[in-house]
Amino acid sequence: MKDTNESLFERIGGMDAVNAAVDVFYKKVISDPMINHFFENVDIEKQSTKLKSFVAYACGAPMKYSGKQMAEAHAHMSIKEEHFNSVAGHLSDTLTQLGLDSELVQEVMEVVGSTQNDIVNS
Repeated sequence: MKDTNESLFERIGGMDAVNAAVDVFYKKVISDPMINHFFENVDIEKQSTKLKSFVAYACGAPMKYSGKQMAEAHAHMSIKEEHFNSVAGHLSDTLTQLGLDSELVQEVMEVVGSTQNDIVNS
């Protein structure tokens, strides 16, 4: 029985888990020809730091998120639903690869899915 007082952030393993997941995730993303062009001129280390902060915050970490809103950050990118789905698939695969149980993976994917309307813009 899960402790409903624990945030999703705590249940996935905290910042160590977020850091590991984002590091593995970006390796998958930059290897994917469907979406890697979005990252051609991006400092992946800097982008990784931003994503770690966002994921932690979105999963309930006790911290503030000071980055751009999702719609603003992605407005110039012509992202289609298939691009979003590819990125989401890489995240789901990463979380599974790192040993998260399927319930936790599903919860994280629900958080990610809630950003789709702000990210898909083409």
